[in-house]
Amino acid sequence: MLAVLVSAFHVLGLGIGLGAVVARGRAFHAIAAGDAGAARSALLADNYWAAAAFLWIATGLARLFGGIEKGFVFYLYNGFFWLTIGLFALILALELTPMTTLIGWRIALAKGNPIDTRRVALLARINGAEIALVVVIPFVAAAMARGLWLLA
Repeated sequence: MLAVLVSAFHVLGLGIGLGAVVARGRAFHAIAAGDAGAARSALLADNYWAAAAFLWIATGLARLFGGIEKGFVFYLYNGFFWLTIGLFALILALELTPMTTLIGWRIALAKGNPIDTRRVALLARINGAEIALVVVIPFVAAAMARGLWLLA
């Protein structure tokens, strides 16, 4: 039963994450079009994006090391697992710029100051790349889960 719950929360993270990153992207585009009020929408969506990342990491580590799934050796020698990890790491690397920028926005808003929107076009492009990666990852993960062994 634990394996079912961990797996379900892992997949739930996908729904939350994809919805969040799409919503955040829409907010970035609204800000770029002159709607500064959309910043709060971007920050709310970013909270959900962070929750999804937490779900993915926590449940992924539980599946990898918790002895409740296929086992560590299955993942260790599966190239699709490493490709999935690489794609997720790429999302994390891409997220550094939006994360630091949005932290700055949160600080500015808490102090009652206006936000700096000069980088919003860059944030929207990065966000688009993250959306694409979130869509690709389940296909790679499905290949892994079905026992395909890329670069085995």
